[in-house]
Amino acid sequence: MAKFWFISAPLHGHLDWGGFLKTAQVLQQRGHNVLWLSEPPIASTVSAAGVPFHTLKKTGWLWPPPPAPDLTSIPPAQAVMLRYQRALDTWMSEDLVGEAVQCLLDTAADIGKPDVIVTDPFLTAAGLAAEALDVPLAVCGWPAQRELNDDFLFPVQKTLGNASRERIMRLSEHFGLQASNFSTGPTPSIISPHLHISYFSDYWYQADANNILPQTLFVGGVPSAPTDTPPAWLDDIPVDQPLALVTLGSVFTGDLGFFAWAAQAVARMRYVPVVVIGRNPIEPDKKAELKAALPPNTRLLNWVSFDHVLPRTRLMVHHGGMGTTHAAVIHGIPQMAVPHAADQRGNARRIAQAKVGFNLTAHEVRHGALLEGATALTNDANVQANARQLAADFAALGGAASAANALEKLLV
Repeated sequence: MAKFWFISAPLHGHLDWGGFLKTAQVLQQRGHNVLWLSEPPIASTVSAAGVPFHTLKKTGWLWPPPPAPDLTSIPPAQAVMLRYQRALDTWMSEDLVGEAVQCLLDTAADIGKPDVIVTDPFLTAAGLAAEALDVPLAVCGWPAQRELNDDFLFPVQKTLGNASRERIMRLSEHFGLQASNFSTGPTPSIISPHLHISYFSDYWYQADANNILPQTLFVGGVPSAPTDTPPAWLDDIPVDQPLALVTLGSVFTGDLGFFAWAAQAVARMRYVPVVVIGRNPIEPDKKAELKAALPPNTRLLNWVSFDHVLPRTRLMVHHGGMGTTHAAVIHGIPQMAVPHAADQRGNARRIAQAKVGFNLTAHEVRHGALLEGATALTNDANVQANARQLAADFAALGGAASAANALEKLLV
C-alpha cells in the first residue's frame, strides 16, 4: 500500500474544501498509509476522523495574523495595499515557510518520505517540500487555473504579484529547487503539474471554463450518513419544523449583527433558526447582546454536525466559505451568501450563476435583503428544483471516492 501525506493549515476550514479530510478517510479505509501533517489546533478533529496525525512545529501558515491596523486614517490606496499585504503574509511569509519546509524534510528523514503529498491550496511549504523530496504533489480544493493577463490586474495586484515571485524565487534558491509546483505568471500560486481536485463540478465553474487547466478533476460530492447519535437539541425540535442554518464559518465570527438580522429574517418565514457562531470565543457581554437580539426559538451554537443538521435544513445563510457552500449544494439547499473575504466572493457569485440562491453585499443586508431573499427562496419552486438537480449532479461525480481513485493513479 502507498504512503500519502495530507498537509493543511492549522484551521478547521482547511480540512474541508468540500471533501479534503473525507478523501484521506477513504484512502485510509482502503488500507493505504495515510498521515495528516499540521499544527496542534486541528489534531483532535483529524484523529477523531480516524486519520493518524503528525504534529508539525510550523506549516508556514501565519495564524492568527498580526492585529489589523487602523485603515480609516490612511489613503484608500494605501489601505488596500495593506489588506493585500496581510493576506500574502498569511500564506507566504518567507521565514515561516522556510521553517515549515525544513520541518517536512526532517519528518521525511525521520519516518521516510511519502509516495504522494496532498495539500490544501495555500500551503507554500508543501509545494516546495514535494519538489525537494521528488514526489508528486496533488492540490485539493481549488482547480488549477491559468494566470490572469497582466493587463487585467490592478496596480496593487501587480505589486504583490512581484513580491510573491521574489519570495518563491528566494525560497527555491535556498533549498536548491526550481519552483516546479508554482505558476510563473503575474500572480504566483501553487500549481501541481499532476492533479488538482475540486469537490465541485465543471458546471459550477462554467464562467471560468476557459481558465481551467487540464490537470483539474471535478469530483462533486455526496452527503455522509451520520455515524453517531443526533444531538439532544436537534431531537427536541419536531421533525415537521424546517430549519434554517446561519453561519459565518470558523473565522468571521465577530459580525454579530449579521447573525441577528439573518435569524430574524428566517424566523419570519417560519424556519427554526440555527445560528452557528464558530469556535472563536465571544466576550460574555457581547454574546448576551446577541442572544437578546435573536428570535426566541433560535438555537445558538458554536458548532454543528452538518451530517445531522443539513438533512433537516431548508435554507442556509452564510459567508460563502467553500466548505459551507459545498455542504449546502450536496444537500440540495437554497442559500444566501454574504461574502466577507478571499474566495468567498467567487463562491457567492457562482451560487447566483447556478440559480440556487443569492449573492448579497453587506450594503444589501443592511437594507433588508435577507428577509427579501428568504421570502423569495422559500417560495420559488424553480430555485428549489435547481438546488436538488445540482445536488444530484454532484453526487453522480462520486465525491471523495473519485478523489481517492485519482490519487491512487498518481502511483502508477
